[in-house]
Amino acid sequence: MSAARWLLALLANALLATPWAGAAWALDDPAARMRKTVLDNGLTLLTLEDRATPAASLQVWVKVGSGDEARYTGIAHLFEHMMFRGTKRLGPEAHERLIEARGGRVNAFTSRDVTVYFGDVTSEHLPLVIELEAERLRHLDMSAESLESEREVVLEERRFRTEDSPQGRLFEALMALAFQAHPYRHPTIGWRSDIEKVDVETCRRFFETYYAPNNLVVAVAGDFDSEEVIELVRRHFGPLEAAERIPRNPTVEPVQQGERRSTVHFGVRAPLFAAAWHAPPSGHADAEALDVASLILSSGRTSRLYRRLVYEEQQALSAVGSYWELQNAGVFYASAGVRPDADVAKVERLFFEEIDRLRDEPVTEAELDKAKRGLEVDLVNGLATAHALASRIGRDFVTFGEVRPLEQRLEAIRAVTAADVQRVARTWLVPERRSVVHLVAPPAAAADGAGE
Repeated sequence: MSAARWLLALLANALLATPWAGAAWALDDPAARMRKTVLDNGLTLLTLEDRATPAASLQVWVKVGSGDEARYTGIAHLFEHMMFRGTKRLGPEAHERLIEARGGRVNAFTSRDVTVYFGDVTSEHLPLVIELEAERLRHLDMSAESLESEREVVLEERRFRTEDSPQGRLFEALMALAFQAHPYRHPTIGWRSDIEKVDVETCRRFFETYYAPNNLVVAVAGDFDSEEVIELVRRHFGPLEAAERIPRNPTVEPVQQGERRSTVHFGVRAPLFAAAWHAPPSGHADAEALDVASLILSSGRTSRLYRRLVYEEQQALSAVGSYWELQNAGVFYASAGVRPDADVAKVERLFFEEIDRLRDEPVTEAELDKAKRGLEVDLVNGLATAHALASRIGRDFVTFGEVRPLEQRLEAIRAVTAADVQRVARTWLVPERRSVVHLVAPPAAAADGAGE
């Protein structure tokens, strides 16, 4: 981190030490200097010059995720892997090797709403990143050989992260239970049978539909000249042809009318418990209050759930949770790792007692202030690196069509009151909107002593 960035972080933490500090100090918001350029083919380019360090981050935000999948699940994530398999002119993994050889970093991720590719480099190598990203969009190798290679990689990833993981199984079951209609119920990595069966032609149609320039947002932040970057992007991305139509999934999740429950059998000694409630999507007026509520309940060892379940009652080994915003819906969830000698039903009872207390009693000023300071610090930390800045402008623009001012977001957090936290708990964290999953050892294994 540069001296300037270090000083900014130090100042931010000092300013956020009290909830009213923002009234006396104004933080510089680099995103206010962002420039938007739209190419003739519909591609949106966001450039944000920031000279704090001689580095730059380029991110390609593709507006498609697992929430848009119809016939085959997991294809958005599979395609993230396919994008590293090379082009008609570059061999497999060449993109990554060329960047890493210059001290840079390249990677990607897929969510339920977007797929994002990024390259972080020192400023002199930014033109190479631009050229390489355009190269794979224009000349991607979509051969049967490439598909088979990445299919095996994804299947192994699914086995490791989900099928052989108690936490992975728990979360997969929780989302499949909470959502009944919307594709958010499917795991981003996809169901195994779909990954095994998807073919090259399906992948090609997916690419041509969603990886069109009018479905891309390219966000660039760091030390560069905007005019030069705009010209490079226009030269390399300009030949891409726009798609006539880009379908997004139209399904709306119906209102849940009663509690749902599921039991997952898995070879564990220590059971797991999880619950989820339907919550509002990104941009909702209750978002900040729900964020505050989630931190009070389950952020760190002083949070209510951890203190009650782990310290006081000694019934759990862990307790975590969060308010998860998605573009078309939201989920407020939490989970607990039950002690091997404890009863999962008792953990559930204690867990819901804390949810009831959040609805029935105002939170303390100390809890409120701590949670709000944590959210404020997270926001300010989004200014610390070129990668963080590019992520912020890319995510906001894809979600809202604009970049929300930092001060506006800070003010929304500071405005949250104890009454707001109680109100959103009463509105959203109600029994008829919750889904509950227990992950426990199979009956025979439990009788024999699982894991012994």
